[in-house]
Amino acid sequence: MAGKAAAAGAGVLLVTANVGSLFDDPENLQKNWLREFYQVVHAHKPHFMALHCQEFGGKNYEASMSHVDKFVKELLSSDAMKDYNRARVYLDENYKSQEHFTALGSFYFLHESLKNIYQFDFKAKKYKKVTGKEIYSDTLESTPMLEKEKFPQDYFPECKWSRKGFIRTRWCITDCAFDLVNIHLFHDASNLIAWETSPSVYSGIRHKALGYVLDRIIDQRFEKVSYFVFGDFNFRLDAKAVVETLCAKATMQTIRAADTNEVVKLIFRESDNDRKVMLQLEKKLFDYFNQDVFRDNNGTALLEFDRELSVFKDRLYELDISFPPSYPYSEDSSQGRQYMNTRCPAWCDRILMSHSAKELILKSENDEKIVIYDHIGPNVCMGDHKEKDAYEVRRFSVKPHCSQEGRQHTEICNPNSCIDKSSPECHIFRLLIVHYASASGLCSRDASHTSLSCMFMRHQVEMWNYFLYICHSSVAKTLNRQQRCYVF
Repeated sequence: MAGKAAAAGAGVLLVTANVGSLFDDPENLQKNWLREFYQVVHAHKPHFMALHCQEFGGKNYEASMSHVDKFVKELLSSDAMKDYNRARVYLDENYKSQEHFTALGSFYFLHESLKNIYQFDFKAKKYKKVTGKEIYSDTLESTPMLEKEKFPQDYFPECKWSRKGFIRTRWCITDCAFDLVNIHLFHDASNLIAWETSPSVYSGIRHKALGYVLDRIIDQRFEKVSYFVFGDFNFRLDAKAVVETLCAKATMQTIRAADTNEVVKLIFRESDNDRKVMLQLEKKLFDYFNQDVFRDNNGTALLEFDRELSVFKDRLYELDISFPPSYPYSEDSSQGRQYMNTRCPAWCDRILMSHSAKELILKSENDEKIVIYDHIGPNVCMGDHKEKDAYEVRRFSVKPHCSQEGRQHTEICNPNSCIDKSSPECHIFRLLIVHYASASGLCSRDASHTSLSCMFMRHQVEMWNYFLYICHSSVAKTLNRQQRCYVF
């Protein structure tokens, strides 16, 4: 999401991109991709930008290392990015470690006009001010500014390792703390197996993996904050339901392997019209005779078969989809709108958020009309995935979570720096803050502990006068000793 410049706010642009194809044809695809990306940056001019990449380095990371270095250098030194004077880059380059390698790359760019932005140190459990440009690679597991995990091996289909996992970072901008999670979930290994059941077995595997990530980012180890999860979810349309709809009046022919009797191909033919072939289905073939059905009206007629996210409707929110399926586009640099005949087109690349994050960007129904959720380079070949970007034209400012003030910023959000939450003084103090805040319209009576704490740090002069006026002198003396370390 992103917002234009505001007095106390910041514009934020989120982009997700499966870039595996770029490193197979860097001369053509990489140039196209960078040009389209820079155009988006120029159009929106965000203050804070997050780019989450999957399959970074392509199919053969070792062979693509030179292309990787060139790509990163280009992003950091390009004239189009000259106003972003701070950056953090996290690249999982540990390709020799099968149990850890995820091929994820996370890029974060901060505009020079953005002041007082902090990143969370997961080891020290405190925020640190972001300065300069830094690149982290190789063994990200030891980097305290992020959490990175590859899914447990029993999550992988047939327990075969592949490059699937997530990277999580936490940020604080204009008093708003939020997590950004780069994610890559499991693909459909076989169209034939995906077609067998509704929902498919692969859908169940993705469900389990996404649930694992959500549980990890809201567990008890750290303060809960709003979160955005964006990456290649590999969500697919319900294959069985799609085929039954597209080929409702067709007859099916089954072809089996001579030696194993295993089904290797399905052919769907029209009942009349000279038995014209409508669809051919193999393990890695989805050849439908009319691709326009996936492009007409941005393919929205097929959204009814996009069902995988519905399982998480109580935990995740997504803006309305108004763009065509993001995968699998042709990798031919001259074919920007053509799909490959390998998989049923689907909305694999998504930007999702917690319901509390939704409140950060949408205050009213009218706000939805000015939020942009779209893909990049609709008519240009960007590889087999079309990148997704989300841009919000107002500021993050609804629920404060941490202080951006210079004083004590590394301690304010540190849970180890607070007083005993069960003490009578702490309880009285909280009641006074709630009373003052609700009366002043600063926040609601059911605001979180952290929101109240940070609000106090921002308005402590006015609030302190208020407390001294109504509090018993003995309580006031106690509060005076503790005023700088209240975190609820």
